[in-house]
Amino acid sequence: MLQGALVDKADYSKYAKEVASYGFVVVVPNNERTTTGPNGQIITGLLAEEQQVNNVLDQMKVEDADSDSPIFEIVDTEKLGLLGHSFGGYAGLAVIQNICDPLVCSGNYTRPPELRAAIFYGTNYQNPPNSGMFAPIDNQNIPVALIAGTLDGVANFGKAASTYVQIQDAPKALIALKGANHYGITNEDNVTRDPIRPTLDQATTIGVIGRWSGLFLRAHLLNDQEAFDYIYNTGDCLDPNVKVISEPPSTF
Repeated sequence: MLQGALVDKADYSKYAKEVASYGFVVVVPNNERTTTGPNGQIITGLLAEEQQVNNVLDQMKVEDADSDSPIFEIVDTEKLGLLGHSFGGYAGLAVIQNICDPLVCSGNYTRPPELRAAIFYGTNYQNPPNSGMFAPIDNQNIPVALIAGTLDGVANFGKAASTYVQIQDAPKALIALKGANHYGITNEDNVTRDPIRPTLDQATTIGVIGRWSGLFLRAHLLNDQEAFDYIYNTGDCLDPNVKVISEPPSTF
């Protein structure tokens, strides 16, 4: 999972555990670096970048082969799913396109072939950043889903919807989480960075985001038919906290 800007990995512990409960090893690394923001400002702090995806996969291969590792021989390193929040989701969408976006990458980038699916929260992809222009996203048949809070005061729902429209290849999904703000995914709401207070409690939002994340990955990494049905057919009716639009694959 790629963290949101300036958000510590520990703030995702509840969400990570929820996704892990669906049968995944979830890795949330901190990544501190200095970059130039879209307005020319210099920013130093916890900021995701594309190369983390490759680095984490490489490390998981090491851990899976190490008899002293707590995850020795339990990781399927041939199937990689990508999660992200906000700025981390932006980096993730660049990864999906197999491009080196200068905001989240330097030099060059090559997407690992093990990457099979991705789902992001509170994310949009404007190019250039904050320009209001949403370029086509060449996801190259990799399934992509976006979850967005309807009360997001940092990256409003309309931006997520505009990003969804630009995802070129099905399968894809846009999951609107009613009453959640930008920090519905973190252990606690952030009253400083999002001016809008959620109307849905934090435990519920984490559970909803974790469930849809876990089932989306199960559908596309593990070929789980029940998970597939939930994402594309029944979940919209079964979960009163969401509204979903989607384009399923032509075959499953």
